[in-house]
Parts: sequence; structure tokens; C-alpha cells
Amino acid sequence: MRHLKAGRKLNRTKAHRKALFRNLATALVEKEQIKTTDAKAKELRRIVDRLVTLGKRGTLHARRQAAAFLRTRAAVRKLFDELAPRFSQRNGGYTRVLKFQRRAGDAAPLSIVEFTERTESGAPAPQQKRAGTKKPAES
Repeated sequence: MRHLKAGRKLNRTKAHRKALFRNLATALVEKEQIKTTDAKAKELRRIVDRLVTLGKRGTLHARRQAAAFLRTRAAVRKLFDELAPRFSQRNGGYTRVLKFQRRAGDAAPLSIVEFTERTESGAPAPQQKRAGTKKPAES
């Protein structure tokens, strides 16, 4: 019987799976749209929807829980300051998975994972330049 065995293993160890989904979730929160395989996309939906719910809660404890999972402080800030207010009137279903194409190398089915409510222009929010990454002045 497979009672209480929810989730896909994706032929990875538990630590590898956790690292994979932490990276994918962080990328999705920062970029608002990513391309990945179908199986990873469907599993990522569950994780990111829970993170948005934490963002909607807005408490210090929820922020710390999200920070323990997401890789960057910028992703946590964006989750709580931009994404959570955007989904304040919605009860779940914060992400969508769109079938995309097949990968050229191994014909794996690819999907696009994105948030259901994007920014006004339909494109992801513009990224700000990071401090301390200035190019040297040309003479």
C-alpha cells in the first residue's frame, strides 16, 4: 500500500530533491517564470503555493520559515512585499504549469511554471542591479 507516500521522488535522494526544489522555488520567486521538466514543475507547484501562503500570513514566524527554505534574502523580501499582496484575494492556485515543448537532447517534456497573476505589463518585474557590481570606467 502506498498510503501517505505523496510526492515524486524524481530518481534523487532526499537531500538532492530538497536542494533542487529550494533552487527552483527561489528562481521562480525571483523571476516569476521558469522552464523545467513536467514532473519537476508539477511538484514545484505544491511547494511554491505553500510559500505564497506563508507570505500572505505575513508574521515574523512565517518570514523565518520562508527564509529557511528560500536561498536569498531578496527572494524572501519579494515573496512578502510583492507576491503576497498580489494574491491577497485568492485562495490557492497561485501558480500555473503550461506544457511547452520537448527537450532536444533527451525528448523530455518541458513546461513553463509561472504565477497566475503577473505584473501589469504581463512581463516579470524588472530586476534591480545589485550593489557592488559596477563595471570599471572606460577611458
